[in-house]
Amino acid sequence: MSRPPRSSACKQDAGVFAPQVKLTRCEGKGDCVAVCPEHVFEVRRIDAADYEPLGPLQKFKLRVHGMKVAYTPNAEACKACGLCVTACPEHAITLARVA
Repeated sequence: MSRPPRSSACKQDAGVFAPQVKLTRCEGKGDCVAVCPEHVFEVRRIDAADYEPLGPLQKFKLRVHGMKVAYTPNAEACKACGLCVTACPEHAITLARVA
């Protein structure tokens, strides 16, 4: 899958905002990976530490969707373009100001 060119829609310098993924909503479809010009996201198997505290319904949903969710290993590169927020079909991503 090819990456989009760097977006002129980026609103901030890198590191001012970071994407937050709500794992109870994420289905690991990868739309965020496809649209992010800064390569912030990866879709992979949910970490055991994130999986264990979930309720039975969320655990079932994750099993149905292959135990995959989006993580942000490169969150410090985010420039707040918002493409990931718009692209996520589950509305699982928000942008939050870094403290």
